[in-house]
Amino acid sequence: MTEKLREEEQKIADSMPMAVLNAIQNPVILVDENGLVAFANWEAESFFGASANYLARHDISAFIPFGSPLLTLIEQVRERRAAVNEYRVDLSSPRLGADKLVDLYVAPVLSEPGSVVIVFQERSMADKIDRQLTHRAAARSVTGLASMLAHEIKNPLSGIRGAAQLLETSVNDDDRALTRLICDETDRIVSLVDRMEVFSDERPVDRHPVNIHSVLDHVKAVAKAGFARKIRITENYDPSLPPVYANRDQLIQVFLNLIKNAAEAVADKPDGEIMLTTAYRPGIRLSVAGTREKISLPLEFCVHDNGPGVPADLVPHLFDPFITTKTNGSGLGLALVAKIIGGHGGIVECDSQSNRTTFRVLMPASKGPTAEDSEPLTVKGQS
Repeated sequence: MTEKLREEEQKIADSMPMAVLNAIQNPVILVDENGLVAFANWEAESFFGASANYLARHDISAFIPFGSPLLTLIEQVRERRAAVNEYRVDLSSPRLGADKLVDLYVAPVLSEPGSVVIVFQERSMADKIDRQLTHRAAARSVTGLASMLAHEIKNPLSGIRGAAQLLETSVNDDDRALTRLICDETDRIVSLVDRMEVFSDERPVDRHPVNIHSVLDHVKAVAKAGFARKIRITENYDPSLPPVYANRDQLIQVFLNLIKNAAEAVADKPDGEIMLTTAYRPGIRLSVAGTREKISLPLEFCVHDNGPGVPADLVPHLFDPFITTKTNGSGLGLALVAKIIGGHGGIVECDSQSNRTTFRVLMPASKGPTAEDSEPLTVKGQS
């Protein structure tokens, strides 16, 4: 009996390192002295698009671009017997895909001469989170401007509009068109200032567990009854998704903005289509400023469209105030989306290519029942 217990304990001890490595959210591989991939965790299998058994039969050079700096790093580590960090290494290739920018940690395995461990940290998510923090700072910077504009502009505008209305009663028909123009333009400026005042509202967000599919169904119904009545909207929902911890009205505002943008992007295409998707993505965590706390953001909500895409030079600034691709746009819609999602502790990002644009919202899950009386998350098929 003692021998059997000892064997069981040894099996547990042998499997523990494997379990730990597979729990790591970064790709990790072991390259032996012959250059073969002797081990790959689950994330590495996903990163290279191949099973661990397939990777083990091939040299590491078969999976990375020709002449990659990674091969030089492996040789340096073998020679110096010391770990090396390298940042922003481009591994883009037809096999791995475009925009494969990674940080590398390469370390020797002292018990196995010639073998090295390589940890890959994809830069895409880190860069997007960095940009998201910049978006929040931009939203905060416009807060003071909004407060100032509300006080310094709206008051004199009301005087200008009142004077124009008085003049309208005493001028001829030709001049009456000019007084009407003055009133219309002052109303437009007041409307713009009202929209900017939203940025100065720093009150805590009233949040509850919310069924995201109920929100998306409501937004879809509003869109189909108005600006997207001629556009096909499909759905691909995760039926096991937990509720999101959020303010329902603000989520409706966010997704109305995102779907309206998508509808405008595909308006001129006969095959224009918008797809709404939800998914559970564990492993995304965001640090909270001023604390050691990290918030998990496993809930992913996406709005996809097959429009012409966003210019590449505009994507990093898309959520900044007054940035827009529309001729008559104010550039505040997406800035407001970033502010609302940031106020919920989440992030929003945009991936855009020709004929494919995705706005992705990552948010924390709720641990309690949904606001809709614990109503299960409903899932509809393709519509």
